[in-house]
Amino acid sequence: MNIHWMPEGTVYGTLLNFQREHARWAPRMSEAPYKAPPQAPVLYIKTANTFTPAGHSIALPAGKPVAVAAALGLVMGDTGVAGAVLFNDVAIVHESYYRPPVKFQCVDGFLGVGSECVPLQRLGGLDGLTGLQLELRINGVHRQTTALAELVRDAVTLLANVNEFMTLRCGDVLMLGSDCLPDGSRPLVHAGDTVEISATGFKPAVHRFEPEVIA
Repeated sequence: MNIHWMPEGTVYGTLLNFQREHARWAPRMSEAPYKAPPQAPVLYIKTANTFTPAGHSIALPAGKPVAVAAALGLVMGDTGVAGAVLFNDVAIVHESYYRPPVKFQCVDGFLGVGSECVPLQRLGGLDGLTGLQLELRINGVHRQTTALAELVRDAVTLLANVNEFMTLRCGDVLMLGSDCLPDGSRPLVHAGDTVEISATGFKPAVHRFEPEVIA
């Protein structure tokens, strides 16, 4: 029996942590309601109902555009980061990305989880993550490369900044963020598509998207 790794705690996502997307949003960061750029990491939560194991299907709500994004998550252990996992962070496309509503981020099944937590020492520690590139393919066609060298806050800095205002407990996951395409969007998926996210040292995270079945 093949048992895939699954999160045991809370999964946190990070917004605006890639240089290209941060630059695109910078002119709007001083608008209402915030009127200033964020000083701390901007986080959101992926709730337990969103977790979809590798190799399983994700249901797409009818009539709503859905985007996918490659992300790397840091898995907390008893004494710090224990390992890292690939994720497919799925969301309904929405205007208010800077303030992401739960109803667009936390739809049932909307976090594709990689099949394994790779021990941090095998990846060269937190500093070793900087050289990783995440590849996203839809139906076998390359759609995006996400380079962790282009993070605004690298893994060490993001973790330290988050720990300044909250405690990450054993089993929690902190995703480093996801990047946008050059036009500011993220790749869209449709019913029947298969999305594969891969990186050196990891087994690919593969999920198929199916139309939602309404009883």
